[in-house]
Amino acid sequence: MKSIKPGRGPSAMGFVGSIAAVIFGIFWTIMTASMGAPIFFPIFGIMFIILGILQAIYNYKNATGSNRFSSFDITSDEEETDPLNEMFGKTKYNNIKVSKNNDNSDNNDNNNSNFCPYCGTKTNDDHKFCRKCGKALN
Repeated sequence: MKSIKPGRGPSAMGFVGSIAAVIFGIFWTIMTASMGAPIFFPIFGIMFIILGILQAIYNYKNATGSNRFSSFDITSDEEETDPLNEMFGKTKYNNIKVSKNNDNSDNNDNNNSNFCPYCGTKTNDDHKFCRKCGKALN
């Protein structure tokens, strides 16, 4: 099953931005408390800090982890599993495999032929790599 995951670069930039937001929240809280502003303003700064820390943790895990949470990059289960599927259970669509023959030049229908899970090109059992997309076959 294909899933969409954030790229490592955008996640790393999100981590840096979250750290900047936490620093801003700390300054905001200190400044509003020292000026005697109404209690709403320091509480807003504390909430800003908490949300910044949570976002920094999320982005750090996506930037450095091998098994990332789904959001932007398209990957298949063979390349990288989706931790949300493991956490919340699999959907009814996880076991559906759709394959189509994109290569009409190979018309031999012997019993030892398969399809590439990445591009759908017809392959034989003795092939180690797909001849169209070049990815390793299982």
